[in-house]
Amino acid sequence: MTIHSLNKFLLGLAMLLPGAYSHADTAVISETSSAFPYKTGEDVFKHVCAACHMPDAKGAVGAGHFPALAKNPKLAAAGYIGFVVVNGQKGMPPFGGTLTDTQIADTINYVRTHFGNNFADKVGPQDIGKLRQPGRSYQLE
Repeated sequence: MTIHSLNKFLLGLAMLLPGAYSHADTAVISETSSAFPYKTGEDVFKHVCAACHMPDAKGAVGAGHFPALAKNPKLAAAGYIGFVVVNGQKGMPPFGGTLTDTQIADTINYVRTHFGNNFADKVGPQDIGKLRQPGRSYQLE
């Protein structure tokens, strides 16, 4: 295991730990306060998402189940994937506290147009903002 892949694994593990998110009443992460410096959806995918969903987006099964994003018909509903990325679901942690609305939208648009997916409609930051739950904190401690 390389140091880069170990860092990705540890970051992903830290996201799963209880207490990783505060409980303040702030509902939106600032567009300048992302925990990740990545500017494009491709960069976010390669440095964040690929750690679990794999670089080819085909998913993995082992210590956990990481669903394939490649050729995934569930991605047709952009709101569904946006909600899952922002708020988390099952084993996937919420990224609403570490990624901005722009980063999330750009990443969703990237995944929905790559890996055998061909969904033409785009998601914008305003669409992601609407998926945030009122009163929920998305800020890191």
